[in-house]
Amino acid sequence: MSGIDDLPALRDVIASHGLSARKALGQNFLLDLNLTAKIARAAGDLSGCDVLEVGPGPGGLTRGLLAEGARRVLAIEKDARCLPALEEIAAAYPGRLEVINADALALDWSAHLTPPVKVVSNLPYNVGTELLIRWLTPPAWPPVWQSLTLMFQREVADRIVATPGSKTYGRLAILAQWRSDARIALTLPPEAFTPPPKVHSAVVHFTALPSPRFPADQAVLERVVAKAFNQRRKMLRAALKGLAPDIEDRILAAGLKPTDRAEQISIEGFCALARAVAG
Repeated sequence: MSGIDDLPALRDVIASHGLSARKALGQNFLLDLNLTAKIARAAGDLSGCDVLEVGPGPGGLTRGLLAEGARRVLAIEKDARCLPALEEIAAAYPGRLEVINADALALDWSAHLTPPVKVVSNLPYNVGTELLIRWLTPPAWPPVWQSLTLMFQREVADRIVATPGSKTYGRLAILAQWRSDARIALTLPPEAFTPPPKVHSAVVHFTALPSPRFPADQAVLERVVAKAFNQRRKMLRAALKGLAPDIEDRILAAGLKPTDRAEQISIEGFCALARAVAG
């Protein structure tokens, strides 16, 4: 038995169900239940919350979430091989775990959850960034979720919490920090996973803000930021050419200089620029 519940140790679960992580699915299994419990605790108080978990695999983090008191967990797993192991967890926690065999990118999960909602996941590396951007750019704000507690490659985590002037500052940092408080909660070495990835990993915790830090139209802001960082070494007047015929005047109206470069501009500056471009 494991240390957090009466279910078998994860290595035994993987052996008994013949599971092995598949590179094509971006899988790296986290087998230390002490670590999965620590990730669950990084999400804060889970009692009274529904939790969305994407890519549970054999269910290590799932068990941590349930043991830490989540009201209910919705686990979305694309790999059908993992379903029998997850059903064993559902049987051990009656009425508290729903497992859906689906692609998280194609599923409207919000219909399956009752607020308050927290998202806690060891995300598959191949879809992690895309899922994060979707969660940060819903049609309306505030979002359905209260917080996100997500595992990424350390390089991606650094890009999320980056500040102006750093080499990692860019689109992810602006989208994340415009609408949430984002911080790295813990880091994990490659040997914590099976199989070990080639990079370190980090858990990033996002707390949704009631409203964005600065006013801006989301679609315009995304367009301005994408264009600016597509050619981040160019001056704004060159990088944003084509956004508006009088782009230099709009840059000046935002309180910026046409000779500024994207990596120098704060989130407040980008929001001002988006408002100026929107007219």
